[in-house]
Amino acid sequence: MADTVLYEVSDGLATITLNRPEAMNALNIATKAALREAVESAAADDAVRAVLLTAAGERAFCVGQDLKEHIGLLMEGSGEVMRTVKEHYNPVVRALTEAPKPVVAAVNGVAAGAGFGFALAADYRIVADTASFNTSFAGVALTADSGVSWTLPRVVGPGRATDLLLFPRNVKAQEAYELGIANRVVPADALRAEAEKIARALAEGPTVAYSALKEAVAYGLSHSLAETLEKEDELQTRAGASEDHTIAVRAFVNKEKPKYLGR
Repeated sequence: MADTVLYEVSDGLATITLNRPEAMNALNIATKAALREAVESAAADDAVRAVLLTAAGERAFCVGQDLKEHIGLLMEGSGEVMRTVKEHYNPVVRALTEAPKPVVAAVNGVAAGAGFGFALAADYRIVADTASFNTSFAGVALTADSGVSWTLPRVVGPGRATDLLLFPRNVKAQEAYELGIANRVVPADALRAEAEKIARALAEGPTVAYSALKEAVAYGLSHSLAETLEKEDELQTRAGASEDHTIAVRAFVNKEKPKYLGR
């Protein structure tokens, strides 16, 4: 894995850190490949019970595609330039959204383009009060990628999503909270500690139930009530058969704090 993406697993928490602060964590080919590897590893590893996606530096979470590298590839006529959506962005977003475990994004600065998309693919976004979001795509004559055309309308509604896509602008942290893009806004100097606190709490929680909750919400957004009720029955049967459910019930009866196993 390239040093532009750091990957660490500790006590059930996988921390993935974009590590190009000098380039505002822009996504060159090496970084995209390493990010895909890290996210897919975290999603598939049974020892990982929660994921924290964050970034180095103070200015940016991720400003999206590295346009310096991009323009060079365009001028060369390289077929690589637009294959990146299929080869990198789509797998990253699918791994984040389909991971059977909660994903927390700690957004420390600007999240633009694919950086915005990756943040939206997380289940919970904790955002520094100095951070901002920008779709950016139309500003460089491109359409949405990294799942933004799917995630953004579901978060802010289709009308606001269309506005933000057609007229890219910086959405500051407080407005992002009001729109539902940010789940929580904290002072910048407290972001990492608060994000780790939330992510570690999730890593210690009932992972089977979290997985079912993610699946239920995603399913319900594109299916009828009748179909969703059937899905809830299926998922609740799975959760009810988990060891964590038995642990939770016993702890409740005994007035103890449950110690979940994630199975």
